[in-house]
Order: sequence, then structure tokens, then C-alpha cells
Amino acid sequence: MSAQLLLVDDEPGLREAVKDYLEESGFKVQVASNAREGWELMQQNTPELVISDIMMPQVDGYQFLKQLREDPRFASLPVIFLTAKGMTSDRIQGYQAGVDGYLPKPFDPDELVAIIENLLTRRVSSSQTKNEDSETPDIAELANQIAQIKALLTQRNAIPQTSPPFNIDLTPREQSVLNLVAEGLMNKEIARRLDTSVRNVEKYVSRLFSKTGTNSRTELVRFALEHGLAD
Repeated sequence: MSAQLLLVDDEPGLREAVKDYLEESGFKVQVASNAREGWELMQQNTPELVISDIMMPQVDGYQFLKQLREDPRFASLPVIFLTAKGMTSDRIQGYQAGVDGYLPKPFDPDELVAIIENLLTRRVSSSQTKNEDSETPDIAELANQIAQIKALLTQRNAIPQTSPPFNIDLTPREQSVLNLVAEGLMNKEIARRLDTSVRNVEKYVSRLFSKTGTNSRTELVRFALEHGLAD
């Protein structure tokens, strides 16, 4: 199973040992020595699963987990605590905080791999089931938003353009996606235009929602038109 993982731990020896073992098991692993560094890495490349220590300086594992759960991009991301806090009460606290797996140190690396594979498999199955159950409503809602966007475009000149209330730092790819969303294209069409996957397009659209404080494609396009962000 070749999945992208993020390992956050402030112990260099353990961090490198776990990284090496996971890579030997077929995973791709990014490492961070603290939660802030891990958060920065996630802005560049979203992992499929996060492994984090609890006791870390500045931002501990619980604060890091809370930060992930409050961000729409990472709210459903599987998270495993790998920690020296191994009491039953510690594990209960971890699960109550929303962690998906809890492995006390010292641990068997094979058990860690088994937990990772189980969580990733369950996530894929859950995603497929969700898509099957909600395919028609999602498509209908998306089509409705596309129709609203096209209506906005016909009245583009009637929408007053104002100065941006704050500086929005968009990457070149995010700007490209925003321009295509503003043309009224669906995710599959955008993916085809940019020669990327639909999943990547969904990630970029989610980031645009987060950066602009919008919740739908219609709101995003209106925001872009009002502030001159789209071509």
C-alpha cells in the first residue's frame, strides 16, 4: 500500500527509525520535528494519514489534533497517536479527542503498520460508500451551483468590484483552478484542462474555500468577481 504519511515527533532517533521502517513497508513518509513544522508541510502536500507524538514543545499532540479537526481539509484525516503516555486514561482521553489510533511506546512496528493499513482501508471503503449513496444529490447540487455561476457571469458587470479586504496569497495552481471554476466548469472538466486528477481539483477548491471564507462554488465565484481575483 503506497500511501503518503506524515510523521510528527520531536525525538530524532525514533523519528528516523519509524520513517525507515514505514518506507521499507512501502509507504511514502514526510517527517516533522514539531506540530508547527508538520502543519506547514500539510499546506504543501496533504498526507493520507498523520502519525503524531503527544508530548511536544509549543504545540502538543492534542492541540495539533484539534487544529486538524477544525480545518475542513483535514477534518476526516486519520490520525494516530504514537506516545509514551500509555495509561488507560491516556488512551481514553485520546479517543475522546478524536484520534483514530493510539499506540503507546515502546511499540511493535508491525502493529503500527497494521493500524495504518486498517485505517487507510476503512477510509477508502467509507469514501466509496459515501459517493455511491450520495452520487445523485451531489451531482444535482453541483449542477445547481454551476447554473448559478453561469448566471453570475452574465451579470458580471452588474457586480461592483471592490478592493480586497485582505491579501489573499494564491498559488499559481490555485489561481488556475479559480479561473476555471469562475468559467462554470465542473471538477472533471477542470481536471482535464489542467491534466490532473479530480481529487487534486477537489483539494484546490477546498483550499480556495478556506482562503476566501466561502462555502460553495457560487459564493467563491461571487467573491472572486467582487475582488477581481478571477480572469
